[in-house]
Amino acid sequence: MSLRILVVGGSIGGLFAAVLLARAGFDVTVTERSEHWLEGRGAGLVAQREVFAMLREAGIEHVARVGVTAYERIHLDRQGTIIRREHMPQTQLSWDVLFRTFRDLVPDARYRIKAKAVMVQSDGSGARVRYADGHEETADLIVGADGIGSVVRETVTGAGVGPRYVGYATWRGLVPETEMPASAAHQLFDRFAFHDGPGSHILGYLVPGANGATEPGRRRYNWVWYRPYAIADLDRILVDTGGVKRPFSLAPGHVRPEIARLVRTQAAELLPASFAAAVAAEPRPFIHAIFDHAPPRMVSARVALLGDAAFVARPHTAMGVAKAAGDAFALRDALLAHRDIGAALAAYQAERVPAGQAIVAYGQRLGRGLDLAGS
Repeated sequence: MSLRILVVGGSIGGLFAAVLLARAGFDVTVTERSEHWLEGRGAGLVAQREVFAMLREAGIEHVARVGVTAYERIHLDRQGTIIRREHMPQTQLSWDVLFRTFRDLVPDARYRIKAKAVMVQSDGSGARVRYADGHEETADLIVGADGIGSVVRETVTGAGVGPRYVGYATWRGLVPETEMPASAAHQLFDRFAFHDGPGSHILGYLVPGANGATEPGRRRYNWVWYRPYAIADLDRILVDTGGVKRPFSLAPGHVRPEIARLVRTQAAELLPASFAAAVAAEPRPFIHAIFDHAPPRMVSARVALLGDAAFVARPHTAMGVAKAAGDAFALRDALLAHRDIGAALAAYQAERVPAGQAIVAYGQRLGRGLDLAGS
């Protein structure tokens, strides 16, 4: 088949799909709603087998070496005593390097920013996207890779069907290692560290620096703090510095100062001293509310969903990027194996719906193991 494919969403999942599909001979263009490049938005990521397979496929296996290794896991009690220790080496790759590398594999003319999709329509012969500036584009196939807040999703699953808030959120920080207090660095660096308490679960680890730097002194400490919130409280927190209510998250610099101060105060009250110091060292904490979404379908007519636009799994799984890579491989393979696009999308859906549902269920099981309301 010689197909024109429009990928809506230019983050890592969309780039995976674009690179694989273009190399398979399809006519691929990516549109991304953001007005700026997406670099600098990610921390470290755990590379599952699908990610390594993607790197091999693209001929860039060297990216797997741009990471920081934690040599053990430690669990702290409230007083900061190590109560459990496990030898479990694990390397965190650089999200920024992964994004930038795959972005460089897509020609500039095939990757357009400031293109916010507002409507998608499809029938048996094609599909079209309308953008916020009023222009429309048509394609033989539209791939919705536009994340948790997907505009494309409604075309596949119907109006009003979307992610469900699970009752808790993550506060996050990325602290340059040179700005971490010495006592905290001594306990936390080169390890995965965890602490569990009532209504609180925090973990942290070193990740590459903003440009993929892995040398000591240029890395960052990534902490992730899970806290339960009633919907009314979450709605109040997710109002940004400009007074706009956001549905899923607030990026660094968009959390109101009084909320950030409250987070630091609560960290001092609830966390071991080393973790509280890590939270205090982050001047711009950011937040992501946690959602589940496991639909029964990923395709409709000439539209296919991929990554978090399809299935939203809790971050405990550390499988978000791997899930997107698996989707991209399956979509490419199905389109190559079937001359009829309807048959190809049916095969894609048959393979990836069970996989997505299993990942979401796994995240739910992990969530139930935490002392967080609504998990």
